[in-house]
Amino acid sequence: MTRLEIRPIADEEVAATIDLWKRCDLTVPHNDPAKDIAFARSGPASDVLGGFYDGKLVASVMVGHDGHRGTVYYVSTDPGVRGMGLGAAIMEAAEDWLKTRGVWKLNLLIRETNVAVKAFYESIGYDQEPRALMVKRLVAKQLDEGSKSK
Repeated sequence: MTRLEIRPIADEEVAATIDLWKRCDLTVPHNDPAKDIAFARSGPASDVLGGFYDGKLVASVMVGHDGHRGTVYYVSTDPGVRGMGLGAAIMEAAEDWLKTRGVWKLNLLIRETNVAVKAFYESIGYDQEPRALMVKRLVAKQLDEGSKSK
């Protein structure tokens, strides 16, 4: 393989990005990944970065900031090529993206069901801080057909 190229994804790479997220089990029924990508790419405070080997998308991250702290979402590496340092490389690219915009801290959320990834983030320098995450949905959940509202 050639060197990993990391750059913002292009319009024609959105479908491949969504496919990667699905193969990595990162999508949930109440989030439309195409809408998430379009929103992230619509302004200067966020973007979706892709990692490419020989033109094939093998890693991605949605990165953004609120003017104070950075956040990443949809951190993904192709399941067929894990163990090659792609996760660390895509996270380093997200960190660099934030640093060039003057952001000095990255907040990272891990779903409670995704405990296996915690060790990865610890291995690249992330620590757990005592915080309570609280949310309020400002727009009603988008539910797949057949799902029941809670």
